[in-house]
Amino acid sequence: MTTIRAVCPRCGEVTLTSADMEVQVCAQTQEGSYSFACPACTLPVHRDADRRVVQILVSGGVKVRVWELPAELEEEKSGPAITWDDVLDFHMLLDDDAWFDNLKATTA
Repeated sequence: MTTIRAVCPRCGEVTLTSADMEVQVCAQTQEGSYSFACPACTLPVHRDADRRVVQILVSGGVKVRVWELPAELEEEKSGPAITWDDVLDFHMLLDDDAWFDNLKATTA
């Protein structure tokens, strides 16, 4: 099994196997990253990775997970942009304990 050295922000350099890591690649943009749980402190670590690093990790047997951008990014946007006043109004609505009942009453 391949041995891989990586850096945990808490513990510094750690030694992993290919089974300890996962590579993530976006299907649309081909951007990559990798993640692992530090074997010393169990801190989850996630790092961006360029194509060369992704290729090295994959050739070393690291599992690849391909993910896709959400379809909502392709939807046509219409209407005015949300303003800070809209956010504040929404916050104030949620501050009322009856917010959900009020919402149901306006959408029934």
